[in-house]
Amino acid sequence: MSRVFSFPDSINEYSARLVAGFVVVLTGTYLVWSTLAVLLFVSAGFLARVVAGPSLSPIAQLVTRVLTPALERFTGSNGAMVAGSPKRFAQAIGATLSTLAVVLHVSGVSTAALVVVAMVTFAATLEAVFGICLGCVIYAQLIKLGVFGEDSCVDCADISRRRVVTVDAS
Repeated sequence: MSRVFSFPDSINEYSARLVAGFVVVLTGTYLVWSTLAVLLFVSAGFLARVVAGPSLSPIAQLVTRVLTPALERFTGSNGAMVAGSPKRFAQAIGATLSTLAVVLHVSGVSTAALVVVAMVTFAATLEAVFGICLGCVIYAQLIKLGVFGEDSCVDCADISRRRVVTVDAS
């Protein structure tokens, strides 16, 4: 049971970016149609990933079990493994914002809900398209401020430790 309710120490960057891509599609759908069910699914997905990593998230299961392995076979390259702690922090920010959007939507403050969802969409787009994790950037800054200890993410404290993955296009 503790294995289900744990977050991985490291995350495959392909997986993180693919999950973010799904979030972009879902939040974009909400921005167009303002469908509460879509927003609830987004919020539940973020909450599931915070609490249990990919194990309780249908999107993360699809990504980690099917899409990432297929992408790795197709490209002939494995995704870089990135620190899990900042990714969990980023998921917590997504959970907070998407839950706030649900509350705003249900309360009839639809414009505010749309603004909050647009913020989530923007952050997820940065991750999916460019590999820029805003939650991870914030996490690294919080380490520098002493909110989190440097031991919470050695890679965040020392960016020279990050592994860069290149894909051979030939």
